[in-house]
Amino acid sequence: MRPIKPADGVLFANYELESFYLSLSENDWLKKSLNRVIQKLKENVFCGERIKKELIPKEYIKKYSINNLLWTLLPNAWRLVYSIIGHEYKTFALIIEYFDHKNYERRFGY
Repeated sequence: MRPIKPADGVLFANYELESFYLSLSENDWLKKSLNRVIQKLKENVFCGERIKKELIPKEYIKKYSINNLLWTLLPNAWRLVYSIIGHEYKTFALIIEYFDHKNYERRFGY
């Protein structure tokens, strides 16, 4: 059984990622899907599937100083990858990237 812990917040790993999300129309399938995932993360930060530490892209570790990574499915075979981070007794979901399956496979070398 997976742990259940509500996130104290959901953050985007970089400005460009957040800007793209904010620029999407409210009727866009991707925006609706991301909103649903953000809500799921707020309810349970552990809702995603863990990615083994040895499979975490080195660029993520270097750029974001993370030591854990999870993914969750979006419609149209897209994926969202995120990390769980803590700060002053709070837990946050840090959205690292979202992309189609082809780019997901490329990023993780599958």
